Amino acid sequence: MIRVLVVDDQEMVRAGFEALLNAQPDIEVVGQAGDGAQAVTAAAALQPDVILMDVRMPVMDGLAAAREILSGPDAPRVIMLTTFDLDDYVYAALRAGASGFLLKHSTPDELASAVRVVAAGDALLAPSVTRRLVEDFTRAQPVTTTTPERLTPRETDVLRLVARGLSNRQIAAELVLAEQTVKTHVSNMLTKLDLRDRAQAVVYAYESGVVVPGPRH
Repeated sequence: MIRVLVVDDQEMVRAGFEALLNAQPDIEVVGQAGDGAQAVTAAAALQPDVILMDVRMPVMDGLAAAREILSGPDAPRVIMLTTFDLDDYVYAALRAGASGFLLKHSTPDELASAVRVVAAGDALLAPSVTRRLVEDFTRAQPVTTTTPERLTPRETDVLRLVARGLSNRQIAAELVLAEQTVKTHVSNMLTKLDLRDRAQAVVYAYESGVVVPGPRH
């Protein structure tokens, strides 16, 4: 079972997410929290696998809570919940180690799928949203172009495509490789760069200059 903590300042939202997730055969909501401070306490006590974390909350916002939770050992995966796809906090949340984000109006199937994706160690990256968000916020950041010398040329190619939001299947098609080979390259790339998951790889790619933000689409 995938153990989930739901964090949102609106009780009806928490109750709705809990009902939807508990209806899944492989997901169990083990607790709720109404603000970031409660989330930090609940995460330590309940040891969830995945936390659904609202961005804007009283007492302590979701970004501060995610940063504190993710700084500890054996940290859970965190999915940030947003109302708008360009929420100012989301890029900072990815930098803090969140595994991605989900819009609050997502369907029940998308919600359950998101939990399963990050619980499996992957990142929740929607190309049409995440890439635009990262480009917007990295454009305001000082970028130092570096070459990831620890990576092979093929691993660098894979990193660039991950930063564009492509899935392993899409990368395999782009590079004419077997999907399993791509999975191996992604795993090696994350290990060599000491990155938690694909979400951090996206941030690394833009901040290091491996990928340069282009015009917004």
